[in-house]
Amino acid sequence: MKSHAKVVVIGGGVVGCSVLFHLARHGWTDVVLLERDELTSGSTWHAAGGMHTINGDPNVAKLQKYTINLYKEIEELSGQATGVHLTGGVLLAATEARLDWLRGVVAKGRYLGIELEEISPNEAAELMPLLDPKQFVGAVRNKEDGHLDPSGVTHAYAKAARKLGAEVERFTKVEDIVRRPDGLWRVITNKGEVVAEHVVNAGGLWAREVGRMVGLELPVLAMEHMYLITEDMPEVAAWNAKTGTEIIHAVDFDGELYLRQERGGMLMGTYEKANKPWSEYQTPWNFGHELLAPDIDRIAPSLEVGFRHFPAFQNTGIKQIINGPFTFAPDGNPLVGPVRGLPGFWVACGVMAGFSQGGGVGLALSNWMIEGDPGADIWAMDVARYGDWATMAYTNAKVRENYSRRFSIRFPNEELPAGRPLKTTPVYDLLSAKGAQWGVAYGLEVPLWYAPEGVKDEFSWRRSSDFTQVAKEVATVRDGVGLSEISSFAKYKVTGEGAAAWLDRMLACKLPKPGRMTLAPMLKEDGRLIGDFTLANLGSEGWFLAGSGIAEQYHMRWFEKHLPDDGSVRIEALGAKLTGLSIAGPKARDVLAKATRSDVSNAAFSFMAIGRMDIGMAPCLVGRVSYTGDLGYEIWVAPEYQRAAYQALMAAGGEFGIGLFGSRALNALRLDKNYGSWGREYRPIYGPLEAGLDRFVAYGKDADFIGKAAALAERRQGGKLRLRAFIVDADDADVIGDEPIWFDGAVRGWVTSGGYTHHSKKSVAVGYVPKEIADESDGFEIELLGKRHAARIQAVPLFDANFERMRA
Repeated sequence: MKSHAKVVVIGGGVVGCSVLFHLARHGWTDVVLLERDELTSGSTWHAAGGMHTINGDPNVAKLQKYTINLYKEIEELSGQATGVHLTGGVLLAATEARLDWLRGVVAKGRYLGIELEEISPNEAAELMPLLDPKQFVGAVRNKEDGHLDPSGVTHAYAKAARKLGAEVERFTKVEDIVRRPDGLWRVITNKGEVVAEHVVNAGGLWAREVGRMVGLELPVLAMEHMYLITEDMPEVAAWNAKTGTEIIHAVDFDGELYLRQERGGMLMGTYEKANKPWSEYQTPWNFGHELLAPDIDRIAPSLEVGFRHFPAFQNTGIKQIINGPFTFAPDGNPLVGPVRGLPGFWVACGVMAGFSQGGGVGLALSNWMIEGDPGADIWAMDVARYGDWATMAYTNAKVRENYSRRFSIRFPNEELPAGRPLKTTPVYDLLSAKGAQWGVAYGLEVPLWYAPEGVKDEFSWRRSSDFTQVAKEVATVRDGVGLSEISSFAKYKVTGEGAAAWLDRMLACKLPKPGRMTLAPMLKEDGRLIGDFTLANLGSEGWFLAGSGIAEQYHMRWFEKHLPDDGSVRIEALGAKLTGLSIAGPKARDVLAKATRSDVSNAAFSFMAIGRMDIGMAPCLVGRVSYTGDLGYEIWVAPEYQRAAYQALMAAGGEFGIGLFGSRALNALRLDKNYGSWGREYRPIYGPLEAGLDRFVAYGKDADFIGKAAALAERRQGGKLRLRAFIVDADDADVIGDEPIWFDGAVRGWVTSGGYTHHSKKSVAVGYVPKEIADESDGFEIELLGKRHAARIQAVPLFDANFERMRA
């Protein structure tokens, strides 16, 4: 075994072998994979081997499509058969709500290049003869589903990597990982030590144990997962003889089942409600090519549905029940990327759908390691989406919930209860008493809307029980003054003698003067957006940044990567050390003036001003800015003072009719202004010109900010896309994101977000289209729940187009 390597990959399952192959294919051949046993000795060997392109996140779906297309290449390069069978498949709906969801899947496929087709239950039965069409209301055909040989694929990755110069060391158990003072990693094994620049934790079932070697507790949990294989079935033999093809895959979402042919019989797997974690706290190192004891009673309710939906199963015997552990993250997506605070340490774990996602994970991680960027928008898989609040107990609760709901509908207004509430602010109980309906962002409870007595969310694809009340909250803001809780924003403090120069390089904006704020895009080296913030100059106190709460860990990883080594700049994520409130509406200044002794007149405290002032008895930092697009103020206060500040504002606002509003009303208010948001309109695949943020980029400033050359090039060349707002002739439902945008009969773009703007009484969609058609007045349609609706570009904001209210 070599003593030095550029990269050590730990784990010889499909994911680790994919990472090794992609690194070698990119030209990094000084790489070695360490596997404690034989390859595939964790979850890989007993996997059902299914593969599919469908995913709730379109960017993950793209990587799944890449993974499936990759198998031919690795088979040819390695000479190892992968056993790929592209049979196609049907996705089945037993309810109208599920059929609505499937129509959304078909719509996403239109701009992802995934060929999907809505078909009737009878048509599904013609393709998959074992199903009873009377049990279903509709289906979708997918031509790219299939299955493969898990062992063959894994060995094909490994053999292809070896041919490219990589090395594989089997029966080599990693016992410890130690970071040297020079930043290199000592990977200590039972066969000696390897010193590496980079270490990849692709440990699968042992990912937690590998993480713990470097002080990292990863949010993953293994669950027992069962599938059965039947005896040979005459119906299968008859179909094979008649058509010369296998029976295609089927996913019965309402039955929580997946099915495919296995030799002369069928394989049926389930994600049962009565699920069971495996080895909750520590994975035994001596576990290998073993299975767990089957528990057919646990999956019996799902099998009963399966036997009803697929009657042929009633007449056959069960040959084998496979029960083995698979690891999951709390939301079911993988954990991929560099780990903040551990330079050179990477993770590629929690990849439950390894044969659909493994190739994409390997591609993204190798790109990231070699090029400094994953080459795709993989936020849904980024390990940085979790913080220290994702404890073991939280992870266990959320993984069990996610497993039990893997095939369940997640409605756009549905909030899942497991692991909550965990993080709350000091006014949580006060807002709950007012009827707050809570969501969660980065672990923190966030008020969505305020329900009258006896009213709660009714989950639906269409406008629901919150619609009337959210309209009232919007009116409260636009007609008077509303108060919202905004602690879910990420807050950062930047200090040190080098802070100004560092911020000038990190951010693309012009730095504001003391007592002032500005909007601050942040770019990567390729000129794409990696963040958007509000930057405030607090004078002698330093600098204050506010940004997207869900991206706190993501942005801190980026900030810390670029900190100077001389200690001249310090940045701190304030997190729960600073809470927030916001007031907005034409009477917001009246409320603030009554609650404070400070002069908040327009002359003394103009738009984008920031300063310290007492609200009631509470010392606060107040900025004159509002995401509502109205006259408004953001108020930042230490948590011990938040209740006092809240009570002072509510008392002062009594005579002005102050009311509470939540994030659903805020969404309607920001759509009135064509405002975008991080994670939807602003992502690392868009440039500032494309996203409409170029007016905030100081192209001419002296500082050579990160991404400046690429942003200037985009400006000269015009980019490829444009972000636009559309008015949609909708019926009883509004877009939620990822719907296709049609132009002259062809899909040309996609929706990033939207909703109903209660003040303007319009259904609004925001999305990207090619720049060549971005200013066309006619010809647009947006597909929603299987129907195309006429849409028109709304070039100027529906509300306060001249920004008079904000600046008044």
